[in-house]
Amino acid sequence: MTRISSIEGRILYNSRGSKTIEIDVESEGKFLGRVCAPSGASVGKYEAVSFPNGKPEESLRILQENSQKFIGLESSDLKGIHDTLKSLDNSANYSRIGGALAFAVTIASMESAAKAAEQPLFEILAPKSSFKFPFPLGNILGGGVHAGPGTPDIQEILICATGSKTIEEAIETNLSVHKELRRVLEKEDPNFTNGRGDEGGWAPKLENQKALEVSAKACENLGFTLGKEVSLGVDFASSTQWNEEKQKYVYDRAGFENSTGEQIDFASNIIEKYKLIFAEDAVHEEAFEDMAEITAKFPNTMVTGDDLIVTNKDILTKAIGLKSCNAAILKVNQAGSLYDALEFANVANQNNIRLITSHRSGESIDSQISHIGIATKSKMLKVGIIGGERISKLNELLRLSEHDLIRGMAEI
Repeated sequence: MTRISSIEGRILYNSRGSKTIEIDVESEGKFLGRVCAPSGASVGKYEAVSFPNGKPEESLRILQENSQKFIGLESSDLKGIHDTLKSLDNSANYSRIGGALAFAVTIASMESAAKAAEQPLFEILAPKSSFKFPFPLGNILGGGVHAGPGTPDIQEILICATGSKTIEEAIETNLSVHKELRRVLEKEDPNFTNGRGDEGGWAPKLENQKALEVSAKACENLGFTLGKEVSLGVDFASSTQWNEEKQKYVYDRAGFENSTGEQIDFASNIIEKYKLIFAEDAVHEEAFEDMAEITAKFPNTMVTGDDLIVTNKDILTKAIGLKSCNAAILKVNQAGSLYDALEFANVANQNNIRLITSHRSGESIDSQISHIGIATKSKMLKVGIIGGERISKLNELLRLSEHDLIRGMAEI
């Protein structure tokens, strides 16, 4: 048994230059687990609060005052560490200690346990399991809250190398499409400055439909057929367009408004025209019945809840009952602790809800979510394509390809 001998933290900065926390958990005085907490820009109403009163310093103060409660716990006892965190914060959304603290402490503890056991993190998280690689899903063109004025209202247009047989081929294909899209955009607009959004997708001044057209053209230029070698995905992030007062989706940049029915048609037309493999948050975060309508229309598309479900197993259970989605985003820091996230994954897997483990827009160079994606049997890993904080996750997948425990690609 490997027991926690020290736990401490510090203030760092994420990829957006915002303050966050990094936690070190050491077992037996030598096995170090170190995790830096990410944060999102497009945040669901019901997800865990990152920091109490928005202050990372407050989370650190609480940890320092209570660090002795963790000393002596088994680093591999995820439930015990989770329960200790909950003894400090019995709120539903970690508003007292911060979900970022729960995220970092639980993952750092398991990483420490993995080092002590001389096993990869994914194997510690899912012992006696069979493993496959999730398909990398990456942002090639960004808009919405991830990019500036003039960019599309649609938050993300993504690429997934659905025809790839190996993780190496999948990553290489995504990178090639991202590079080709730059060439297409430069021809489209000689004044394009190669600007990128928070997650590394190009951020051109284009309206929604044109952004989709150039993304498809980049794939076609490389000889790929949409829906075969590669597939596009879209994160609509529709809660950012939803106007509660008007009861309409307001597309400020494009200059139009959609009623509920028009929004369903808007999303459906894009899914159909571009043969999307992945469609995230096509309606706002409380529109369970509207999501169910889209899910019923497109059984072969991963109609995915993110803001709708916020990695919350109770909300997921409601969505399953209403048939609101056939896929779900897993973001550990939405749930709070890794224990919460794995409980969520169990509910999803037991009900044939396909999982996509995801990064956040404000990231670090940590790569533990690559292991979490494998351990939870995720079909996709949404971690971007370029930028050091994105590449670190992809590079970890390449390192893990040397493990004979992981056999082939997931079945989407």
